[in-house]
Amino acid sequence: MKKFKICQSCGMPFSKDPKGSGINADGTKSNMYCSYCFENGKFTKPDITADEMRTLVRKSLKENGFPGFITGVFTMGIPKLERWKK
Repeated sequence: MKKFKICQSCGMPFSKDPKGSGINADGTKSNMYCSYCFENGKFTKPDITADEMRTLVRKSLKENGFPGFITGVFTMGIPKLERWKK
C-alpha cells in the first residue's frame, strides 16, 4: 500500500502530527490519515465535506499565525486528496 507524506483528508504533513498518524481499527498506524482526522479506524468528522475541511484547516492555520494568502495556498489541494475523490 502507498505511503503518503501528507494526510489524505486535511493535507497536514505527517511530520507535523504529534502522534505521527491516525490509528486503524486493528491498532496499526494509518499511512493515509493523521491523528486529527482518523482514530480507531474511523474519521473523527465523518460527515464533513471537502469545502468544510478546507475552511476548518484555514481557520486552524490562521490561529497558528499563518497569513491569509498562505492558508489559501496550503488548503487549495484538499478537494483533490484521496478521501474526497469520488
